Amino acid sequence: MTDGQGERAPGSYAFGPFVLLPERQLLLQGQTPVRIGSRALDILTALVERPGEVVTKQELFARVWPGRVVEEDNLKVNMVALRRLLREGSDTQYVATVTGRGYRFVAPVRAFGRSGAPPGVGNTGKRNHNLPNGTTRVVGRTEAIEAVRRELADCRLISLVGPGGIGKTTVALAVAEQCIAAMKDGVWLVELAPLKDPSLVANVLAAAIGLTAHSANMLAALCEYLRDREMLIVLDSCECEHIIDAVAACAERLLTDTAGVKILATSREPLRLKGERVRRLPGLDLPPDSAGLLASDALAFPAVQLFVERATDRVESFVLSDADAPVVADICRRLDGLPLAIELVATRVDMLGIGGVLEQFDRRFHLSIQRRAGPERHRTLMAAIDWSHDLLSESEQRAMRRLSVLAGSFVLASARAVALDLSTERDTVVDDLANLVEKSLVAADPRDAEVEFRLLDTTRAYAYEKLIAADELDAARRRHANHFLEVARQAKARIDMLGRDEWLDCYGAKIDDIRDALNWALSSPRDAALGIDLTVAAFPFWGQLSLLEECRLAVERALEERFETVRTDRQNLVLKLALGSTLLHTRGPQLRVKSSFAEALAISEALGDMTAQLQALRGLAEYELWTGDSHSAIAVAEKIGAIADSGPGATRSDADAHAGSALSWLGALAASRQRLENIVHRRIDSDPRCGAARFEFDQRLTARGSLATVLWLQGFPDRATEMARLQLAEAEASNYAVSLCYALVHGSLVVSLYVRDYVAAGHYLDRGVGHATRHGLTIWRAMATCVQTRLNLYTHRPIDLAAHLAAMAEVRESGFRMRYPNYLTNYGEALARAGDLRGGLACIDEAIALSEERGQVVGIPEMLRIKGNVLCSAMPDAVEQAVQCYRQSIDRARRDDALSWELRSAASLVKLLRRHGGDDEAEDMLQTAYGQFREGFSTGDLIRARELIEIRRESAARSR
Repeated sequence: MTDGQGERAPGSYAFGPFVLLPERQLLLQGQTPVRIGSRALDILTALVERPGEVVTKQELFARVWPGRVVEEDNLKVNMVALRRLLREGSDTQYVATVTGRGYRFVAPVRAFGRSGAPPGVGNTGKRNHNLPNGTTRVVGRTEAIEAVRRELADCRLISLVGPGGIGKTTVALAVAEQCIAAMKDGVWLVELAPLKDPSLVANVLAAAIGLTAHSANMLAALCEYLRDREMLIVLDSCECEHIIDAVAACAERLLTDTAGVKILATSREPLRLKGERVRRLPGLDLPPDSAGLLASDALAFPAVQLFVERATDRVESFVLSDADAPVVADICRRLDGLPLAIELVATRVDMLGIGGVLEQFDRRFHLSIQRRAGPERHRTLMAAIDWSHDLLSESEQRAMRRLSVLAGSFVLASARAVALDLSTERDTVVDDLANLVEKSLVAADPRDAEVEFRLLDTTRAYAYEKLIAADELDAARRRHANHFLEVARQAKARIDMLGRDEWLDCYGAKIDDIRDALNWALSSPRDAALGIDLTVAAFPFWGQLSLLEECRLAVERALEERFETVRTDRQNLVLKLALGSTLLHTRGPQLRVKSSFAEALAISEALGDMTAQLQALRGLAEYELWTGDSHSAIAVAEKIGAIADSGPGATRSDADAHAGSALSWLGALAASRQRLENIVHRRIDSDPRCGAARFEFDQRLTARGSLATVLWLQGFPDRATEMARLQLAEAEASNYAVSLCYALVHGSLVVSLYVRDYVAAGHYLDRGVGHATRHGLTIWRAMATCVQTRLNLYTHRPIDLAAHLAAMAEVRESGFRMRYPNYLTNYGEALARAGDLRGGLACIDEAIALSEERGQVVGIPEMLRIKGNVLCSAMPDAVEQAVQCYRQSIDRARRDDALSWELRSAASLVKLLRRHGGDDEAEDMLQTAYGQFREGFSTGDLIRARELIEIRRESAARSR
């Protein structure tokens, strides 16, 4: 069989209407790619490569799950999903089971060479979406799908409206599939059915589109992220009363703040938004009531087509006869053309036959309808579910109602976890699940890793009622919570082993079940300890999904006094650490932040946990920096350094990050720069906490901002500008709202003002204010307002003193006082310019005193220079006082080696003294300072200094 070089496998295979291209991981039905999970595709490939041969289970396990121990159930459920997918629109059997051995591909197969694919098969690009893998053909909705797709061309919001079971989601997914190529940034499905808390709508949407944005206002983060993107968002199942208003508000904000986002919603009622186009889905078209209806005539109607397809799924030999055609048409009419109801009933043809199905209708179906209230089609659907449920075996009924505690999509392991008890056989659950899929009560979606299952929304609600009636709710909920506790612990253990995207693929969708389990456990006094365990285990989910505000609320709930007796010291420790971090990042340096970290530190010391001690100390150091207490920050950094020297789990860089920033405020610029460069130039992958510190600031990023200021102060304007640029680029890539505010307001904006690039400063200011406003980061908006006053002073623009005063008050009251003296100085100069010289000077003196008191002396040279400027402009006879301010500024700048402050004050001194006859000593000071620069000669201060020096030289030349 070989030519000595090994036979090359064919490049593609054709069977029935399908084409399989293994190397491209692609299955086509005609020209249309079939969404099929990678495992199911591997199984299919293994069978198609050997048509007619028995492929054993062992061979399939080795091929599909190499090197892994996988239960046989995984193969079984993948095979069920694969068979259902392959039977679409065909009467051909493809895969046969060889009992006890394996499987055989029994359909004819044509193999094509590696040089090409079958005629008409072209390249398909990578799709940008999260749509599920469809396993059923859409019947009778071609016109609706095409109409909605056309309407999306000129309408940004379309709502598909209709009762449960009418096929809204089916149509929406079909439309979304056709829109993938047209939307530059993809098509994204947002499943809202599992959501219980309306405040989390934006969080669910962000997770669906893959947005990472550590923001206290996720909706604002979404709007900013989507502002310049072209995307279709499918909001599925908006109809729940408790969330529809929140969904509508979120959709309205997205459509208002973006230009390229379109929304396709499914709901039982419209969202009632301006510009919304509502398309109400009717039932499937039905044949007329006619005793002489022929099968060929009946099959022209979608309702009958769907019935026959689902019946054929169950009985491959099923053919609609002329005798049965009127009966099937009658059944479809009684079901009001509801697709789900028709599917449920059709799957019983194998058990009852057409005549038996009709008999069941006459005996039980109408009684069920009469028992129920509500709109006619809702009663019809619920009656169909009732009827289908009653025909299940006792074991299948038990599995169905227990599966209802699962929030959304689930895998086999989760199904077993909630359905198994001491009275249930393990294999029975797998068989029951497979049967529920075949009877259309559970949907199956073959994903890349595993098959995912899902109870349809209406079916889940029905089964949940049955669970309550059977008095099994608490037991099922407890199994559910314990299972997802284990899932969360597994996810936590793998967070540093997997890349973020891979981790999210594996675990991200579990967040809905984590939320449900938490809410139940913490609402049940008997299970409070389980709820605390779940809260702690869920930290990676909130971190990876950027849900800091949700995390803060969950932690505060777990720390409530009523749970004190069930929390362990270890749990108190991690909860206090999380509370301190999330509060700091969402609320600012409140006293609760310090107390949370201090309590965590005390507990970690008692437990001897050095890693936790480091985390608590890092939080305390950040707090002290934000409050402007540099000495305390350095003291904390020294403790970090001592731990780094004495044990594993830390490096000197842990101490350098905070000590470097604190030293810069104290004027120790050389020491600060050394510490900060240790962070900035460190290899990114050398941080041992890279996968764990989810709620801490990126120390590398914040160090860049501090280093940019230090470099400018030391006389390196060009390097400072580049460092600020790198900081901003990193912040933009992080999708972390606070980091971007930090980089804009405390980095790029400040450095632009230093180098007197007022155009750039205005740009960064506008971005900073807009970003802070959109994210609800009021403290950052207040700080930007205070910096805006400085820009307006430089550019001689009007200043809103009241707005500045209010912003300063907000900064002061928040505890974020690190830069408060700077803002007070700006206000003082603005006040003096407005005519209140006494008040303005008092503010500047207060700023100097506050800086002296806290030892944050690095900014005092500039404060003294500004005071000198105020005195010169407002009091012509205060020359000596102004000169004294300038000389004091120069002396302090020299003491700290702050060359840029020295140059700026020397220039101010020279300009003042030249108006009064000149002073050689002052001229020499300016010349000396300027001579020490080796870069930055195109920046504002150096240009002004050079002009002053040139004027003196020209004057000296003329006098000679």
